[in-house]
Amino acid sequence: MAKSTRGVRPPRCHPVAVLVPFGFQRLRQRDVAPDLSREARARLAMLDWHRSHGGNVSRTARHFGYSRPTVYRWLARFERHRLETLEDRGSGPHHRRRPTWTMAQLAAVKAVRERYPRWGKDKLAVLLRRDGLIVSVSMVGRILARLRRSGELREPRHRRMSIHQRRWARPYAIRKPADWAVERPGDLVELDTLDIRPLSTLVWKQFTARDVVSRWDTVELGRRATAAAAAEVLDRLAERMPFPVRAISIDNGSEFMAEFEAACQARGIRLFVLPPRSPKLHGAVERANRTHTEEFYEVTTAEPELAAFQAELRAWETVYNTIRPHQSLGQRTPAEYLASVGIDV
Repeated sequence: MAKSTRGVRPPRCHPVAVLVPFGFQRLRQRDVAPDLSREARARLAMLDWHRSHGGNVSRTARHFGYSRPTVYRWLARFERHRLETLEDRGSGPHHRRRPTWTMAQLAAVKAVRERYPRWGKDKLAVLLRRDGLIVSVSMVGRILARLRRSGELREPRHRRMSIHQRRWARPYAIRKPADWAVERPGDLVELDTLDIRPLSTLVWKQFTARDVVSRWDTVELGRRATAAAAAEVLDRLAERMPFPVRAISIDNGSEFMAEFEAACQARGIRLFVLPPRSPKLHGAVERANRTHTEEFYEVTTAEPELAAFQAELRAWETVYNTIRPHQSLGQRTPAEYLASVGIDV
């Protein structure tokens, strides 16, 4: 016979606690760790919404405007006891490349860059190879970057030393014929002037002559840019350019009139004048003026005296023509290019 259970108290049972993972429940602002970033709070809200709406990744992605891989990534990364796992991680590499250069190579790069402070890694690598130190261009660049970061290498201060030249109308100008071929050194030499201001109250004039083919430059510095001074530059070209000059291209400056034109005619040198307001047609010599300004005038330590600047400028002309590699010449110097076409310097 079944035993009656009336009046018998049922056994006391302990309630089972239902644990909801922290972070997948709807949290009030005060429940979230106060040091979480705004982005981490947004990801926590997304994961909470994902949990409370069935755990469908595609639906969560559409609701929050994320891609499905993004939702999967944060689901895999999240740890319920470590809310900081929702923060962004650093994007830097775990293993950084260690320098492979030696201290001797670093000292050599630093020395040659301090000697030629406006030259880049390509030219410096050529100079180092000439001295028997084989260093790749990329390594030279990394060494320069390291020297800049450590403060051991300071870029030269930019100093503006040139001003715009005056241009005069020349209605009788002879323009370069369309059939004039420029193929050999001396076929066309572009001549221009550059204003140099070593002091705010002092202005000198530089005549810059660049051979379009070989990039050979001749530079002369004086107190004034007159037609007589320009005529004397022709003597300097005959002395210091290792090839005969057959044609000269000039702009509309008054210094290239009168005595200068007469001297060109007497020497049998063709003279071509640019159309007014056309400096773009003198690209070679304009680029030469920029190079001489940046790599010589802005870094020279010469005293602001004409004789001192003239001596330093002559030394720089030699460096430019025989030491400085030119990218347009395949990292050769103008002297090396002339030697390759059978012209002795």
